Amino acid sequence: MNTPFLWHNGRLKPWADATTHVSTHALHYGSSVFEGERVYATPRGPAFFRLADHTARLFESARVYDIDIGYSADEINAACLALIRANEMPSAYVRPIVFRGAGGLGVLPKDGAPVDVAIMALTWGAYLGDAREKGADVCVSSWQRPAPNTLPSWAKAGGNYLSSQLIAAEARRGGYDEGIALGHNGLLSEGAGENLFLVRKGKLLTPPTSAGILAGITRDSVITLAAQMGLTLEERDLPREALYTADEIFMTGTAAEITPVRSVDRKTVGAGKPGPITRALQDAFFGLFDGRTEDRWGWLELVGADSHEHSALPAAARPLEPLHQTMEISA
Repeated sequence: MNTPFLWHNGRLKPWADATTHVSTHALHYGSSVFEGERVYATPRGPAFFRLADHTARLFESARVYDIDIGYSADEINAACLALIRANEMPSAYVRPIVFRGAGGLGVLPKDGAPVDVAIMALTWGAYLGDAREKGADVCVSSWQRPAPNTLPSWAKAGGNYLSSQLIAAEARRGGYDEGIALGHNGLLSEGAGENLFLVRKGKLLTPPTSAGILAGITRDSVITLAAQMGLTLEERDLPREALYTADEIFMTGTAAEITPVRSVDRKTVGAGKPGPITRALQDAFFGLFDGRTEDRWGWLELVGADSHEHSALPAAARPLEPLHQTMEISA
């Protein structure tokens, strides 16, 4: 799992040399913000998926918690690219993390705490294993997401994921692949580490960003791809029973990518296998990385030799066609 190098406080270091003290503030109080990013192997070499958007969210999360990153967005982007080059990785999962370091205890130390910044790159396959192909078995968790005025869900902060650990652990104990949480109002929120989409009568449904969810970058990508395919999408409040009456369900996230759901609480979803709309969206999404889908949004940033370069996909790349032209959707 370890790679030769990671980036820590301004320079590349051997993996084993990047250490922290036990008095580190984030270890005691969860004062960290982070990102999860993917590098994909493409016909033109390794490329980050939406690197600038991930970095922008990292800075937004830090702003919520008054954490001064100490580097510019361009410097963080350059460090991410340099790390992949140094480790000679054709694909990777990349984890930038910003945290309050060692400098005194207390919820807010009187003299503050130094801020550490690190970036790791790992080899990491499908987050939920073969569920990406066959579909995941999930449950509705007894744990709810925090109310909007308790912990800010838009910030990708380390402390927020204590909730995710409870949801995921309960699911695993029950023999499920993943858990889905309700919000403080009893309506659908998100998975332990994924956003949620339902398909009903040919229409895509997803909980709004006010439902205690992280505003996911993969979620946003799917919404954009769905619009290009002519799908109707609604962001709206959804009750729990919508899970049991959906024709298709899938979850999205940088780690999970697009993962179909085949059952919820032992109730079969649709035909019990990934549905046609889920498959079409998976095809469009993964087509971005092998050249089948035109990257008209500039989402791919080639690692390259020494420069920022957005991809220009091979001539075989095709724009997305409206879905109704290639598949029949039930009314």
